[in-house]
Amino acid sequence: MKNIAFIFPGQGSQKVGMGEDILGGFPEASRIFSLAEGITGLSIKDICFKGPIEDLTRTVNLQPSVTAVNLCCLSFLISKGIHPKFVAGHSLGEFSALCAAGVLSMEDTIRIVFKRGQLMHREASENMGAMAAIVGLGLETIENMVNEEEGIVSVANHNTEKQIVITGAPEAVEKVSEKAAQKGAKAVPLKVSGAWHSKLIEGAQKEFSDFLGTFPFQVPERNVIFNVSAETEQEPDKIKEMMARQLCSPVRWFQSMKLLMENRIDAVVEVGPGRVLTGLMKQILPKDCTCKIYSANSMKSLEQVVDELGN
Repeated sequence: MKNIAFIFPGQGSQKVGMGEDILGGFPEASRIFSLAEGITGLSIKDICFKGPIEDLTRTVNLQPSVTAVNLCCLSFLISKGIHPKFVAGHSLGEFSALCAAGVLSMEDTIRIVFKRGQLMHREASENMGAMAAIVGLGLETIENMVNEEEGIVSVANHNTEKQIVITGAPEAVEKVSEKAAQKGAKAVPLKVSGAWHSKLIEGAQKEFSDFLGTFPFQVPERNVIFNVSAETEQEPDKIKEMMARQLCSPVRWFQSMKLLMENRIDAVVEVGPGRVLTGLMKQILPKDCTCKIYSANSMKSLEQVVDELGN
């Protein structure tokens, strides 16, 4: 039996039209989209299929929309007998991973990400923030830069060895970006509506933690590698605590994927829209690694995964 991992994308992977062909080719997708629309009161299908991109990118719309597409892709693979041994998700995508591991029901997953999007939007509206991707410098160098800066700025994502996203107040993010560029790095401002994974949205953390406390979390049926720790965890109460902290803590994606590789994974499947995590994975894997990488974001690509990984 193949040793398979599912990884789930989050914000930044969205595009207008995502999930539409899956709705046409997989009847269960209609139920999932209807479930998401009933819980949120949003026209999720219209937001996903028609946009415009400005509406889709609003975090209150985006979080349940990306999650709905993730869950459609997941449900198709599970229905065809493709089961992962490990799961992980990038930021928002971590809630889809919890659903895949049996920690959360599909309904509760959608309820939680909808609330998360509302809280993040509220905090971003009250505290203007910015994010930038720094390419070409290691984590220690970037951490030293943000620690030296007087303004609010921190590491948001450690995506690959030398691709790190910083987050915080616009002026502080710009200053660190300039310093990084002086050291030969490439600094790319990100089109985001808030300073995610920073102190600027920590006003939502307590409320989100209390909200999570109202949901039953189960012991994972599969190994989940968590953003906050880059390790697995089995205790439901500890998982709840980490998912609350995840809102403002760095996403330790590089370390998480290194742990995945230490477990001799044969295939990694990005389950959901886009190819962002597939691209990161190709940068993380050593050149001699035999692990195969798949993007499962359309009916054609989902069927390819089933053809190649099915028993």
